[in-house]
Parts: sequence; structure tokens; C-alpha cells
Amino acid sequence: MAAAKISLVLGSHAHVPYGAETSEFEKVYAGLLLPFVSGLYKYPQVQAALHYSGVLLHRVERSHPELLMLIEDMVARKQVEMLGGGFYEPMLPIIPLQDKIGQIELLTTYLRKQFGKRPQGCWLPAFAWEQGLVNPLAACGMGFTFLGERQFALAGGNEYAPCICEDQGKLITVFPVLQSPEAALAGKGVSALLSNLLENYNKRRPEKAEPVAALFPLKVSVGKHETAEKAWCRFFEELSRCESYAETVIPGKLMKNLNGLQKLYIPDSSDTADEMPPRRFTIAHPEAGGIYAKMVFTNVLINQLRGDKSRKLSAHEELWKAEGGDLFRFTGADGLHNHLLRNAAYSALLGAERVSREKSKFVPSLVPFDFNMDGAQEWLFQDARINCYVQSTGGGIFELDYLPKTWNYLDTCGGRFAFADRLLPPALKVENLKYGAIDGARLCRGESYEPVELDKVRRKLRLLLHRLPSLEKTPSSPKTKSSSSLKSSSLKTPPPFGNIEIEKTYSLKKDAVCAGYIFTNCGTVKEIFQFAPEIDLALPGETDAFTRFFSCKSVQADTALAQPLLRAIDGLKIHDIKNEVQISLAANRPFDGKISPVRIPDDTTGAELYQAWCIMPLFPVSLEPGEKWELEFTLRFSH
Repeated sequence: MAAAKISLVLGSHAHVPYGAETSEFEKVYAGLLLPFVSGLYKYPQVQAALHYSGVLLHRVERSHPELLMLIEDMVARKQVEMLGGGFYEPMLPIIPLQDKIGQIELLTTYLRKQFGKRPQGCWLPAFAWEQGLVNPLAACGMGFTFLGERQFALAGGNEYAPCICEDQGKLITVFPVLQSPEAALAGKGVSALLSNLLENYNKRRPEKAEPVAALFPLKVSVGKHETAEKAWCRFFEELSRCESYAETVIPGKLMKNLNGLQKLYIPDSSDTADEMPPRRFTIAHPEAGGIYAKMVFTNVLINQLRGDKSRKLSAHEELWKAEGGDLFRFTGADGLHNHLLRNAAYSALLGAERVSREKSKFVPSLVPFDFNMDGAQEWLFQDARINCYVQSTGGGIFELDYLPKTWNYLDTCGGRFAFADRLLPPALKVENLKYGAIDGARLCRGESYEPVELDKVRRKLRLLLHRLPSLEKTPSSPKTKSSSSLKSSSLKTPPPFGNIEIEKTYSLKKDAVCAGYIFTNCGTVKEIFQFAPEIDLALPGETDAFTRFFSCKSVQADTALAQPLLRAIDGLKIHDIKNEVQISLAANRPFDGKISPVRIPDDTTGAELYQAWCIMPLFPVSLEPGEKWELEFTLRFSH
């Protein structure tokens, strides 16, 4: 039997998310794009497939058009094939069908205009796969795509040969990609990597066809006195010397000569063994689920437009900007926990919502709607300038949009929301106030508030949190336990302040959200506690360059806060410097309190990533049995 020869699809993939800072783009350009493309240009015998997202190419076109000229030249001499895909690098499985097609066609049109050829195949971000993708990909003229070798193994396929996937009679060819090749390349180089691949193939010889492999290395090792471009040139030189047993070929040309391919069903999967598919990710991470829900909701609003195709297309193009896949996976500070990327996504979503609204005067509304698609009802306040969305769990506001600036002031992480109620021990000092759990406190964040009034005319929602049962009996068998053990196990410690009932009323007025409280002691003994709700606000940044706080007292001028503690104030003013918005928080009772930045550790570096500011007003409360205590907040926006 003749020695096998590898058909190698060599490729390069890069992307910068929509909303990323210029420094991040320049880092990707200088570290990956320029060295790879410049080095490849010097080796015309080495063929390659390039996939750079539409976001990235658009920024290259504006900042470094000379790089596109090199790529255009290589396309013309048939050394390079450009791969299509979604323009904004979306997680294709979870976006609506029309957005799948729209995003792919947007990048296809861009590539055709820029390089003179329509792409024949596409790249899937994160290799996020569902079998139902076959139909829309084929409908967009995509004849092939790529998935990781581990995904081929999940399907029982051959990682050395492309396969065919089918859905509703449509077919697409899928090439296997060697995953995480950087370590092997750094250790032994590309010749050793290919030799090892060929040796493994020859041991099994699963098919008569020659082996096919795809290699998309993100980087190669750079020597001490070597530039990145020289390192890539060294890589291409070594690859050129492997021509006796490996030949680079562009996938479009290779696909024409393939036949007898195995047909596979590849399970829903992503690019790494420890990374969950995007649908599961939206469930596991509330902040990703919130963006996904807003995407679906905005898509519904856009589809209600009738008779204005231009405005509908403009709204869709704004929506597509928010569908980038980086927010549906963990990629360190460049993924879900990057508040800049989330801010940009919500800004695009709210921009699409503004475009989708009728040109005539907007009619304010309050509607019950399962916004989160979790089987539970939420309540949506909508006004010309403000959206305020309330949930029953915790009775809090989980989205607060200021439409003139297309900004969601509750774009936070960890399932946080505004007006998360907490009943705290009476002895707790304001200096020790912190967001989250506190010993001896009743945290109402996870409790369910019952709707008792929905007034759509006056746009008022009243919720009720009932008193907690003071004792819970746990079933047990007296035959197997002594009376003393039965007594200790059948009774749980009464929850703190469990006899307090909370009535909570939300209303939306012009440029303001009002939250009213009535606390009732439903017990038989006096209750003394402190009330300290958490009011999160996703302000643009943590420093004075982004956000400034001022304390307000009725007989004094507003005072800039030099420390996080609030003492006997009537309200708080927040200046959002970036958006040029002033937010005022006022209460009908004076209060102490504390403000604190909300940070989340980066899973990759351990660095603390800013997310939002948490405002915690503190009120002392003392209630005799049957007594009530009332409080009202007003959160007002202006620019």
C-alpha cells in the first residue's frame, strides 16, 4: 500500500468583539494578523484559509488597509481562501433563524466586495454546533465548515477525515480541526506534529482515502531574538519541507475531490471538553441569560414592524451587533465578565428597540410577560425614556434602561438586581455594611413576592412578601429515633425577622422609578431590625473619571463624597460622566448607608473586574405587633 499523504488545511482565525477597546484591537492586529499574513505572503507555495470576523476586518480596513491589500493579492493568486460566517461572530445555535442568515449574508457581502469572491465555507465561533445549523448554512451557500476533533470523537467519527452532516435534506461537509496544537508546535515543531499524525493514521488505516487535517494555530513560539513575523516564517519554511508527506490545500478546492464521506450526527457541543454549549451557558449564568432574553425580546419587537423595510433592516443591524459569541462563553476578561462588552451589547439592543418603536408618540405601558422564558411572569414598565423590568423572585428590578443614552443601568453580573431587600441585625454598624450575605440577616433576594395588584392605567405594580413560617416540621419516624433526637431534628431554627411582611409597590413616572414599602409585624413580639436594600447601578466605570457621588441634605448644598459612608442624608446624586446623565436617589426618610463597587474575580488572572456600584441605604426599624412602617424611594434620571 502506498504511503499516505496528509491534505492539510492550514488556517488562521481571529476576532475582536464588538465594543472592545482600541488597545485590544491593536493587540490582536500586531500579535496575530500582521505577523501571520506578512509571513504567509512570502511563501506562495503554502496555501491557507483565513477567517477574520467582520468586526475585525472592518476595523482593519479603517486603521490598517495595507493588510487587506496583501490578503487581496493572495486571494487573487489562489494562495488564500477567505472563510465566511457571522459578521459579528455570533453563537449561531442560539440566535433566531433570520439573524443567522442575515449575519452570514452580511459577512459574505463584505468579503465579496473586498476580495472579489464569495466564500464557499464558514467558521463557527467556539465550534458551537447543533445539527439544525446545517439548513441555514446550506441556504446561505456554505458548502463546508469546521469542528473540533473531540466533537468528531463524540459522534464516533474519524478525526482524519471530513464527514457529511444532514438536516431536512440539506447537506454540509465538516472538516476536523486539530485542537490546542500550540503546545505540540512549541515542543517539536510542525514537522513532528504532522509526522505523529500520519503515524497514528497509518496504524489504523480506517479508510482508503488520504488523511485530511485542519490546523488553525493561534500562535507559534517566538525565539529570544526573533520577531513574531520571523517565527511564522520559520513555521512556513518548516512546513514547506514536509511536502513529501503533507500538502497544504485550500478547503474549497479539496472539497471538490472528496467522495464517499461518512455521514454523521454530531451532538450539540462546543470547542472544549469543559465548556458547555451556549444554551446551557445561558441557564447557568444569569447575566448571559439576560442578554439572550433581551435579544429574543428585541427580535420580536422588530418583527412587529410593518411596511417600513428600511427601518426594519436598520433595527436588525443594531440587533446583530449584540449577538457576539464572546458573551456566551468564559474567555477571561474578554468574555462575559467584561462589562464594556456587555455595555456595548445592551447599547445595540436598546438602539434596535428605539428604531423599532413607532414614529408616532410612544404610549407608556405596564404588561405582564415571561421575559426570561423561565415559566415565571415578569412585569415590564415601558415609557418613552425608561424601561423598568421587575421579577417576582426577590421582588427586584432586573433591567433598568435609559433609552436616550441606550444604557442598561442594571447590566450586572451574578444575578444581581436593584431593590434586593435585606433585614439586618439592629446592632450592625454602617461601617460593616457590605453587599451580599450578612450574619443574622434575612435576605429576601431568593424569596418569591406575590403580585396582589396590577394597575395598567396608573402603571402601578404591588407585590407582597408574606411572613415566613416560624417553625418547619420535618417528617421522621419515631420507631427509628429517640424522642430527644426527634425533637432536635424535627424543628429548624426560626429564620431571622420571619414575622415581617413586606408590601412593595413599583410605579413609573416621568423619568423616574418609584419604589414604595410597607413593613408589617405579623408576629406577637416586638421586632427591631435595620432595613438595607441593595440598589445596584451598572455605571460606566469605577473611578472619578466615570462616576461621581454627591450626598444631598435639605438645608445644605450637595457635597462630593470623599468616602463610601453616608451619614444622615436625604438623597444621593450620581453623575454618570461618560453618558452625561445625572441619577438621583431620594427617600422620604433620612438615612445612613454605604456605597461599594461590585467586582468579580477573573477566572483566568484572578484580577478583580469591576461590574457595578452597589448603594446600600440603611434605616432603623422598630415595630410592635401589628404595627406598620412605610418608606418610599424615587430613582430619577436626567441628562
